[in-house]
Amino acid sequence: MPPPLRNLRGWTRDEWRRWLIHFAILITGLALFALGLVLSLQSNLGANSWTVFHDGLARRTPLTIGQASQLVGFLMIAASWLVGVRPGVGTFMNMYLVGLFMDLILEAGWVPLAQAYPARVAMLLASVGVLGIATGIYIRAGFGAGPRDSFNLALIRITGLSVGVVRWLIESAAVLIGIVLGGHFGVGTILSALLMGPAVSAGFRMTGLSSSGTPRRAVDGQGTAAAPIIDEVESTGD
Repeated sequence: MPPPLRNLRGWTRDEWRRWLIHFAILITGLALFALGLVLSLQSNLGANSWTVFHDGLARRTPLTIGQASQLVGFLMIAASWLVGVRPGVGTFMNMYLVGLFMDLILEAGWVPLAQAYPARVAMLLASVGVLGIATGIYIRAGFGAGPRDSFNLALIRITGLSVGVVRWLIESAAVLIGIVLGGHFGVGTILSALLMGPAVSAGFRMTGLSSSGTPRRAVDGQGTAAAPIIDEVESTGD
């Protein structure tokens, strides 16, 4: 994982190199994650769960969908911090950059709205694949959990429920509110939910992560491991 920022003044050249490598991995993962979310939105079959909510919020407010994502992420970070889940650099970067990249991709028109049914299905499957790979890359960077993972962890600590139950409740609530607000819900939303687990597992394997989210090999030659984010969330039920 990258060297701790608290020792910034004493970093050696090698530590700067390690940090820059991990930072580049983080940015790449977040950019791909934003692309995956846009693909789900533009597939015209129904966006993934959180994007349904952000899309609905954007339709009812002056916010763009990226800004809606940033606002929700900020509120989740604040709520999580209040119950003792401290955000990391990656948490804030996730909150800001995913929304920013989504808006940039949509404004540039790089991903047009799919029309023909085969194109819709292809775009939806591409979305799931890209999100799986992006998750592996982002976790591989070792900068900490994203806003929604932090919020899941906070609710697990408060309620004592399992990670699966908490995640299901939060994402179901996000989808339902998004539908009420007019967000793009459809069969693609359900398919994305069913396929995301296998896609993330495949993304972990492709990026050299174990099933718990820890690296099988170091990205910087140091033999260090990224924080086991999934283990952290799943084991915090007490």
